[in-house]
Amino acid sequence: MQEKYININKLKVSESLSRFVKDELLKDTNISSDDFWLGFERTIEELEPKNKQLINFRETLQKKIDAWHIKNKSNEFNLIEYKKFLVEIGYLKEEGPDFSIDTKNVDDEITKIAGPQLVVPIMNSRYALNAANARWMSLYDSLYGTDVIEQSEDSVSERYDPLRGEMVIKYGRDFLNKYFPLKDMSWNKITTVAVKEGSFKALKGVETFDLVDEEKFIGHRGEADNPSAIILKNNNLHIEILRDRRAFSAQQDYAGISDIILESAVSTICDNEDSVAAVDAADKVICYRNWLGLMKGNLKTQFEKGGKLLERKLNPNRSYISKEGKGLKLHGRSLLLIRNVGHLMTNPSIILSNGNEVPEGIMDAFITVAAALHDLKNKNNSRTGSIYIVKPKMHGPEETEFTDLIFSKVEEVLGLDKYTCKIGIMDEERRTSSNLKECIRTLKNRVFFINTGFLDRTGDEMHTSMEAGPMIKKGEMKSSKWILAYENNNVDVGLKCGLSGKAQIGKGMWAMPDKMKDMMEQKTGHLKAGANCAWVPSPTAAALHALHYHEIDIFDQQKNIIKREKAKLDDLLTIPVANRPNWSIEEINSEISNSAQTLLGYVVRWIDQGVGCSKVPDINNIGLMEDRATLRISSQHIANWIHHGITTKLQVLGIMKEMAKIVDNQNKSDDKYVRMSDDFDRSLAFKTACDLVFSGKEQPSGYTEPLLHLNRLKKKINQN
Repeated sequence: MQEKYININKLKVSESLSRFVKDELLKDTNISSDDFWLGFERTIEELEPKNKQLINFRETLQKKIDAWHIKNKSNEFNLIEYKKFLVEIGYLKEEGPDFSIDTKNVDDEITKIAGPQLVVPIMNSRYALNAANARWMSLYDSLYGTDVIEQSEDSVSERYDPLRGEMVIKYGRDFLNKYFPLKDMSWNKITTVAVKEGSFKALKGVETFDLVDEEKFIGHRGEADNPSAIILKNNNLHIEILRDRRAFSAQQDYAGISDIILESAVSTICDNEDSVAAVDAADKVICYRNWLGLMKGNLKTQFEKGGKLLERKLNPNRSYISKEGKGLKLHGRSLLLIRNVGHLMTNPSIILSNGNEVPEGIMDAFITVAAALHDLKNKNNSRTGSIYIVKPKMHGPEETEFTDLIFSKVEEVLGLDKYTCKIGIMDEERRTSSNLKECIRTLKNRVFFINTGFLDRTGDEMHTSMEAGPMIKKGEMKSSKWILAYENNNVDVGLKCGLSGKAQIGKGMWAMPDKMKDMMEQKTGHLKAGANCAWVPSPTAAALHALHYHEIDIFDQQKNIIKREKAKLDDLLTIPVANRPNWSIEEINSEISNSAQTLLGYVVRWIDQGVGCSKVPDINNIGLMEDRATLRISSQHIANWIHHGITTKLQVLGIMKEMAKIVDNQNKSDDKYVRMSDDFDRSLAFKTACDLVFSGKEQPSGYTEPLLHLNRLKKKINQN
């Protein structure tokens, strides 16, 4: 369906977006639709040329870097000369004096509580509500439903397995014994609990036992001598021990404990970017409406499950009686952050007076902040009066400074105090990693988040150095010199800039939602590396990953990390090229097949169904979380190998066709799925996947959005 526009001053605004802004977004605010659009237009006229200038500068730098590598191809790589060149062209900036960030009015979930962070596509209201409600999750359910607890031989999948249930309870007791130990008693042996004179008591018969650390007791619910819940705290994370002897889960339990509820997803990124397929006004309004519902606190959704119609809405706060005997409330939902898009993309939702599409990142800024005005009144999300925007795909300090300017203008138009909008710097770009201190400096009054250890950074690593030579295999990237330096450098810089206790340092996604046992064994590494939040793919994963934050006190860990030897810029700039690779044909084809298969599995759902984030089965049928960032890696890697003659376009096309058949077979149970292999020439999804590879070298910064958006729009027009 073609966009229908109405004229608002000099702008042409999609009818659906205009109606949303007037009838929903600005309703019950003190901002009129006329004032909103007038301020928006003035800002766009000032900022659009600056936005274009920054994108053009990216392209200029890339051409110069390509030319340098081509010129020096026959010479041995000289890192000193390379760094000198990067300084000369303005890629590397001179580092200024030390400083500490000065971000104010930041919620405890950012500054004091370390824990899992969810990322959820804001386009899906049900997922968004699940994520918001994942602040409190059942340990019992999370263990029973995953591979953390081994399946017993006698288990029947359709029925309750009592042995498995016993193992879950034992796991829960071991957790309590480890982090909330009792004096001279095991949680496994108690028969009941009580609260006496403001203190927690565990009982075995008539004997009573205290916690080793009585400060960990926070409060209870129900009668003091027979509480229905006990609330405890460790490393600033709460747990709730539920008691109900009538509950099925308590039938095997001496103390009547029916569950242990963990404070889990402390914060959630509601994503307008890599995990959604929002290409026009209709899509954007869905995203904006869901975010508005979260900010108003009234988002609801209905869905069918097991033949029943169910409704999901936001959970209320949790009420207790404190140990002082007073009413106590704990926040019932995850602290919600909103990820806007970066500076590159434009969107047909609004046409400017010069005929150009609106820069999508600036549109996101205005509308997502306007939605959060409702929360500033009711404080259901931020209790400090802040709005948290995660900003991705910024290249270097010029672009982070531009982000500061955008939100200063938004605050002016919407009548907000300066620095109400807090910014998370999502470092997925080599120029940002190399200049991180100066990027943080430009946002020192706003920054609340930086990240490290995102494999997504690999996409920009490969594109920036496309002409340097053939890249090492994707699996080898994780242990390459540059990524280890990137992981350590970002933590080093963040701590040196005073982020500990003031802002988050985040780590990347666990990409295998079905492999929770492996996650429990491996993801503790994120905490040891100094991250006070790390991404998880589901509420269940959040509950399990929360256990790691009971094990390690991140803020103590950061105090030790700040003393270590700092990562070196030379290592960060070491290009991951394969020196004289002697891979066999089988090795090369296997590498390409793996990339092509996940690439196709993701793109086909993006183009044909508008699904922006998928659990895509890999070639071994292991489900992997795929989004545009992982797609960028796969497409850039194959493009690099074609460019350097490791493979050929013809060979890759043949592999793509073979992998398309496998992907078709993996999706055969999906009624909405359109097979690619029935007619490759007519499959828009297959054509798009091929274009991402064969035109990958020419794509701006190697991003996948331009081709995905172009072809999704074509698909939507054809469907209508």
